[in-house]
Amino acid sequence: MPDITANGIQIEYDTFGDESSPPLLLVMGLGAQMINWDEEFCTQLADRGLYVIRFDNRDVGLSTKFEEAGIPNITKIMAAVAQGEAFDAPYTLNEMADDAMGLLDALGIKKAHVCGASMGAMITQVIGYRHPDRVLSLIPIMGSTGSPDVPPAKPEAMALLTTPAPTEREANIEHAVKTQPVLGGSGFPFDEKRARDMAARAYDRAFYPQGFARQMAAIMATGNRKPLLKGVTAPTLVIHGSDDPLVPLEGGLDTADGIPGAEMQIIEGMGHGLVVGAWPQLIEAIAGHVAKVVSNN
Repeated sequence: MPDITANGIQIEYDTFGDESSPPLLLVMGLGAQMINWDEEFCTQLADRGLYVIRFDNRDVGLSTKFEEAGIPNITKIMAAVAQGEAFDAPYTLNEMADDAMGLLDALGIKKAHVCGASMGAMITQVIGYRHPDRVLSLIPIMGSTGSPDVPPAKPEAMALLTTPAPTEREANIEHAVKTQPVLGGSGFPFDEKRARDMAARAYDRAFYPQGFARQMAAIMATGNRKPLLKGVTAPTLVIHGSDDPLVPLEGGLDTADGIPGAEMQIIEGMGHGLVVGAWPQLIEAIAGHVAKVVSNN
Protein backbone atom coordinates (compact mmCIF):
# COMPACT_ATOMS: atom_id res chain seq x y z
CA MET A 1 0.00 0.00 0.00
CA PRO A 2 1.43 3.43 -0.90
CA ASP A 3 1.89 6.45 1.33
CA ILE A 4 1.90 10.12 0.47
CA THR A 5 2.71 13.44 2.14
CA ALA A 6 -0.51 15.34 2.84
CA ASN A 7 -1.32 18.17 5.25
CA GLY A 8 2.25 17.95 6.53
CA ILE A 9 2.11 14.25 7.54
CA GLN A 10 2.54 10.86 5.92
CA ILE A 11 -0.74 9.14 5.09
CA GLU A 12 -0.99 5.49 4.12
CA TYR A 13 -3.71 4.85 1.57
CA ASP A 14 -5.05 2.37 -0.95
CA THR A 15 -7.35 2.59 -3.97
CA PHE A 16 -9.78 0.34 -5.84
CA GLY A 17 -11.33 0.75 -9.26
CA ASP A 18 -10.88 3.07 -12.20
CA GLU A 19 -9.53 6.49 -11.23
CA SER A 20 -11.71 8.08 -13.92
CA SER A 21 -14.80 6.95 -11.98
CA PRO A 22 -16.50 9.13 -9.34
CA PRO A 23 -14.13 9.25 -6.32
CA LEU A 24 -15.38 7.89 -2.99
CA LEU A 25 -13.23 8.65 0.06
CA LEU A 26 -13.74 6.24 2.97
CA VAL A 27 -12.93 7.56 6.47
CA MET A 28 -12.53 5.00 9.25
CA GLY A 29 -13.41 5.27 12.94
CA LEU A 30 -11.77 5.55 16.34
CA GLY A 31 -8.55 3.58 16.61
CA ALA A 32 -9.44 1.59 13.49
CA GLN A 33 -7.16 1.09 10.52
CA MET A 34 -8.15 1.46 6.90
CA ILE A 35 -8.22 -2.33 6.57
CA ASN A 36 -11.46 -2.21 8.57
CA TRP A 37 -12.91 -1.08 5.26
CA ASP A 38 -12.65 -4.68 4.10
CA GLU A 39 -10.95 -5.26 0.75
CA GLU A 40 -13.97 -7.18 -0.52
CA PHE A 41 -16.30 -4.38 0.59
CA CYS A 42 -14.17 -1.83 -1.29
CA THR A 43 -14.01 -4.06 -4.36
CA GLN A 44 -17.79 -4.38 -4.43
CA LEU A 45 -18.10 -0.59 -4.31
CA ALA A 46 -15.56 -0.29 -7.13
CA ASP A 47 -17.61 -2.82 -9.11
CA ARG A 48 -20.50 -0.38 -8.81
CA GLY A 49 -18.49 2.19 -10.78
CA LEU A 50 -16.68 4.05 -8.00
CA TYR A 51 -13.02 4.97 -7.51
CA VAL A 52 -12.62 3.96 -3.86
CA ILE A 53 -9.95 5.47 -1.62
CA ARG A 54 -9.33 4.22 1.91
CA PHE A 55 -6.59 5.51 4.24
CA ASP A 56 -5.17 5.37 7.73
CA ASN A 57 -6.10 8.40 9.81
CA ARG A 58 -3.31 10.12 11.71
CA ASP A 59 -2.19 8.19 14.80
CA VAL A 60 -3.34 4.80 13.53
CA GLY A 61 -2.11 2.12 11.15
CA LEU A 62 0.88 3.18 9.08
CA SER A 63 0.20 6.93 8.95
CA THR A 64 2.13 9.49 11.03
CA LYS A 65 2.02 9.01 14.82
CA PHE A 66 1.94 12.03 17.15
CA GLU A 67 4.18 10.41 19.74
CA GLU A 68 5.56 13.72 21.00
CA ALA A 69 2.04 14.76 22.08
CA GLY A 70 1.97 12.15 24.84
CA ILE A 71 -1.03 10.14 25.99
CA PRO A 72 -4.06 12.17 27.11
CA ASN A 73 -5.74 11.33 30.41
CA ILE A 74 -9.16 10.37 29.07
CA THR A 75 -10.72 10.09 32.54
CA LYS A 76 -9.76 13.69 33.33
CA ILE A 77 -10.91 14.89 29.93
CA MET A 78 -14.29 13.21 30.35
CA ALA A 79 -14.65 14.86 33.76
CA ALA A 80 -13.76 18.25 32.25
CA VAL A 81 -16.34 17.79 29.51
CA ALA A 82 -19.00 16.85 32.06
CA GLN A 83 -18.25 20.03 34.03
CA GLY A 84 -18.00 22.26 30.99
CA GLU A 85 -14.33 22.99 31.63
CA ALA A 86 -11.66 23.62 28.98
CA PHE A 87 -8.92 21.09 28.34
CA ASP A 88 -6.04 20.62 25.94
CA ALA A 89 -6.01 17.97 23.24
CA PRO A 90 -3.19 17.20 20.79
CA TYR A 91 -5.55 17.91 17.87
CA THR A 92 -9.24 17.94 16.99
CA LEU A 93 -11.43 16.46 14.28
CA ASN A 94 -10.77 19.65 12.31
CA GLU A 95 -7.16 18.63 11.73
CA MET A 96 -8.24 15.09 10.87
CA ALA A 97 -10.69 16.48 8.31
CA ASP A 98 -7.89 18.59 6.86
CA ASP A 99 -5.75 15.43 6.59
CA ALA A 100 -8.43 13.82 4.44
CA MET A 101 -8.62 16.86 2.17
CA GLY A 102 -4.83 16.96 2.02
CA LEU A 103 -4.90 13.38 0.76
CA LEU A 104 -7.31 14.37 -2.00
CA ASP A 105 -5.00 17.28 -2.88
CA ALA A 106 -2.02 14.96 -3.09
CA LEU A 107 -3.99 12.59 -5.34
CA GLY A 108 -5.08 15.46 -7.59
CA ILE A 109 -8.77 15.07 -6.73
CA LYS A 110 -10.69 18.36 -6.48
CA LYS A 111 -14.00 16.94 -5.19
CA ALA A 112 -15.13 13.59 -3.83
CA HIS A 113 -18.04 11.74 -2.32
CA VAL A 114 -17.10 11.24 1.34
CA CYS A 115 -18.27 8.33 3.48
CA GLY A 116 -17.27 7.82 7.10
CA ALA A 117 -17.99 5.24 9.78
CA SER A 118 -18.29 6.05 13.51
CA MET A 119 -15.59 8.67 14.26
CA GLY A 120 -15.13 8.72 10.50
CA ALA A 121 -18.76 9.85 10.21
CA MET A 122 -17.94 12.70 12.58
CA ILE A 123 -14.92 13.64 10.45
CA THR A 124 -17.18 13.44 7.40
CA GLN A 125 -19.51 15.99 9.03
CA VAL A 126 -16.58 18.32 9.67
CA ILE A 127 -15.42 17.97 6.07
CA GLY A 128 -18.96 18.85 5.00
CA TYR A 129 -19.03 22.23 6.74
CA ARG A 130 -15.30 22.99 6.81
CA HIS A 131 -14.59 22.14 3.15
CA PRO A 132 -17.98 22.38 1.39
CA ASP A 133 -16.37 23.12 -1.97
CA ARG A 134 -14.56 19.75 -1.89
CA VAL A 135 -17.59 17.55 -1.31
CA LEU A 136 -19.84 15.99 -3.95
CA SER A 137 -21.94 14.16 -1.35
CA LEU A 138 -21.73 12.96 2.25
CA ILE A 139 -22.54 9.54 3.67
CA PRO A 140 -22.05 9.41 7.46
CA ILE A 141 -22.56 5.90 8.90
CA MET A 142 -23.21 5.21 12.63
CA GLY A 143 -22.08 8.70 13.67
CA SER A 144 -23.39 11.40 15.97
CA THR A 145 -23.23 15.17 16.35
CA GLY A 146 -21.59 15.56 19.75
CA SER A 147 -24.77 17.20 21.01
CA PRO A 148 -25.39 16.78 24.75
CA ASP A 149 -29.03 16.10 23.89
CA VAL A 150 -28.17 12.75 22.24
CA PRO A 151 -28.35 9.73 24.58
CA PRO A 152 -25.00 8.26 25.61
CA ALA A 153 -23.69 4.81 24.77
CA LYS A 154 -25.14 1.88 26.65
CA PRO A 155 -23.05 1.08 29.76
CA GLU A 156 -21.73 -2.23 28.41
CA ALA A 157 -20.62 -0.56 25.18
CA MET A 158 -19.05 2.39 26.99
CA ALA A 159 -17.15 -0.04 29.22
CA LEU A 160 -15.57 -1.59 26.12
CA LEU A 161 -14.60 1.83 24.84
CA THR A 162 -12.97 3.00 28.06
CA THR A 163 -11.30 -0.25 29.17
CA PRO A 164 -7.75 -0.56 27.76
CA ALA A 165 -7.28 -3.60 25.54
CA PRO A 166 -4.56 -6.10 26.52
CA THR A 167 -1.19 -5.42 24.91
CA GLU A 168 -0.12 -9.07 24.51
CA ARG A 169 -1.02 -10.35 21.03
CA GLU A 170 -3.24 -13.35 21.77
CA ALA A 171 -5.03 -11.62 24.66
CA ASN A 172 -5.59 -8.56 22.49
CA ILE A 173 -7.08 -10.64 19.69
CA GLU A 174 -9.34 -12.48 22.14
CA HIS A 175 -10.49 -9.16 23.60
CA ALA A 176 -11.31 -7.83 20.13
CA VAL A 177 -13.31 -10.95 19.28
CA LYS A 178 -15.31 -10.73 22.50
CA THR A 179 -16.30 -7.12 21.85
CA GLN A 180 -17.95 -7.92 18.52
CA PRO A 181 -21.13 -9.61 19.83
CA VAL A 182 -21.64 -6.75 22.31
CA LEU A 183 -21.49 -4.13 19.55
CA GLY A 184 -22.75 -6.07 16.55
CA GLY A 185 -26.54 -5.90 16.85
CA SER A 186 -29.18 -8.61 16.74
CA GLY A 187 -29.97 -8.74 13.03
CA PHE A 188 -26.91 -10.44 11.57
CA PRO A 189 -24.91 -13.56 12.50
CA PHE A 190 -21.56 -13.16 14.23
CA ASP A 191 -18.66 -14.57 12.20
CA GLU A 192 -16.05 -15.40 14.82
CA LYS A 193 -13.43 -16.56 12.32
CA ARG A 194 -13.65 -13.33 10.33
CA ALA A 195 -13.49 -11.26 13.53
CA ARG A 196 -10.45 -13.20 14.76
CA ASP A 197 -8.67 -12.92 11.41
CA MET A 198 -9.25 -9.16 11.27
CA ALA A 199 -8.11 -8.66 14.87
CA ALA A 200 -4.91 -10.59 14.18
CA ARG A 201 -4.25 -8.70 10.97
CA ALA A 202 -4.81 -5.34 12.66
CA TYR A 203 -2.52 -6.22 15.58
CA ASP A 204 0.26 -7.44 13.32
CA ARG A 205 -0.01 -4.48 10.98
CA ALA A 206 0.14 -1.73 13.61
CA PHE A 207 -0.75 -2.14 17.30
CA TYR A 208 -0.73 1.43 18.61
CA PRO A 209 -3.15 2.13 21.50
CA GLN A 210 -1.60 5.55 22.19
CA GLY A 211 -3.23 6.85 19.04
CA PHE A 212 -6.64 5.63 20.20
CA ALA A 213 -6.41 7.90 23.24
CA ARG A 214 -5.41 10.94 21.20
CA GLN A 215 -8.18 10.34 18.68
CA MET A 216 -10.71 9.99 21.49
CA ALA A 217 -9.48 13.29 22.94
CA ALA A 218 -9.95 14.83 19.48
CA ILE A 219 -13.60 13.79 19.42
CA MET A 220 -14.27 15.34 22.81
CA ALA A 221 -12.27 18.49 22.04
CA THR A 222 -14.31 19.12 18.88
CA GLY A 223 -17.51 19.21 20.94
CA ASN A 224 -21.03 19.78 19.69
CA ARG A 225 -21.09 19.97 15.89
CA LYS A 226 -24.88 20.21 15.57
CA PRO A 227 -25.01 24.04 15.12
CA LEU A 228 -22.35 23.83 12.40
CA LEU A 229 -24.12 21.19 10.34
CA LYS A 230 -26.37 23.83 8.79
CA GLY A 231 -23.26 24.77 6.79
CA VAL A 232 -23.29 21.42 4.97
CA THR A 233 -24.46 21.99 1.40
CA ALA A 234 -23.69 18.58 -0.14
CA PRO A 235 -26.46 16.01 -0.68
CA THR A 236 -26.31 13.79 2.39
CA LEU A 237 -27.45 10.28 3.21
CA VAL A 238 -27.18 9.34 6.89
CA ILE A 239 -27.01 5.59 7.58
CA HIS A 240 -27.42 4.05 11.03
CA GLY A 241 -28.17 0.70 12.59
CA SER A 242 -31.29 0.30 14.69
CA ASP A 243 -29.37 -1.73 17.31
CA ASP A 244 -26.27 0.44 17.77
CA PRO A 245 -25.30 0.32 21.47
CA LEU A 246 -22.21 2.55 21.19
CA VAL A 247 -23.59 5.42 19.11
CA PRO A 248 -27.36 5.13 19.58
CA LEU A 249 -29.70 5.59 16.63
CA GLU A 250 -30.60 9.02 18.01
CA GLY A 251 -27.10 10.15 17.00
CA GLY A 252 -27.83 9.38 13.37
CA LEU A 253 -31.27 10.98 13.57
CA ASP A 254 -29.71 14.10 15.10
CA THR A 255 -27.17 14.21 12.26
CA ALA A 256 -29.91 14.03 9.64
CA ASP A 257 -31.90 16.67 11.51
CA GLY A 258 -28.95 19.05 11.50
CA ILE A 259 -27.98 18.78 7.82
CA PRO A 260 -30.30 20.62 5.42
CA GLY A 261 -32.16 18.19 3.17
CA ALA A 262 -30.42 15.08 4.53
CA GLU A 263 -31.97 11.68 3.93
CA MET A 264 -31.97 8.94 6.57
CA GLN A 265 -31.65 5.19 6.13
CA ILE A 266 -31.97 2.87 9.12
CA ILE A 267 -30.63 -0.66 8.77
CA GLU A 268 -32.69 -2.89 11.00
CA GLY A 269 -30.68 -5.14 13.30
CA MET A 270 -27.31 -3.49 12.57
CA GLY A 271 -25.24 -2.50 15.56
CA HIS A 272 -21.93 -0.66 15.63
CA GLY A 273 -19.81 -2.19 12.89
CA LEU A 274 -19.71 -2.96 9.19
CA VAL A 275 -20.99 -6.49 9.65
CA VAL A 276 -20.84 -8.64 6.50
CA GLY A 277 -24.55 -9.42 6.58
CA ALA A 278 -25.32 -5.71 6.20
CA TRP A 279 -22.95 -5.20 3.26
CA PRO A 280 -25.62 -5.58 0.55
CA GLN A 281 -27.71 -2.84 2.14
CA LEU A 282 -24.70 -0.62 2.84
CA ILE A 283 -23.24 -0.97 -0.65
CA GLU A 284 -26.60 -0.42 -2.31
CA ALA A 285 -27.20 2.68 -0.17
CA ILE A 286 -23.73 4.17 -0.79
CA ALA A 287 -23.57 3.41 -4.51
CA GLY A 288 -27.21 4.38 -5.02
CA HIS A 289 -26.72 7.73 -3.29
CA VAL A 290 -23.65 8.52 -5.39
CA ALA A 291 -25.44 7.49 -8.59
CA LYS A 292 -28.39 9.73 -7.77
CA VAL A 293 -26.11 12.70 -7.10
CA VAL A 294 -24.17 12.10 -10.32
CA SER A 295 -27.36 11.85 -12.37
CA ASN A 296 -28.65 15.11 -10.90
CA ASN A 297 -25.52 17.03 -11.89
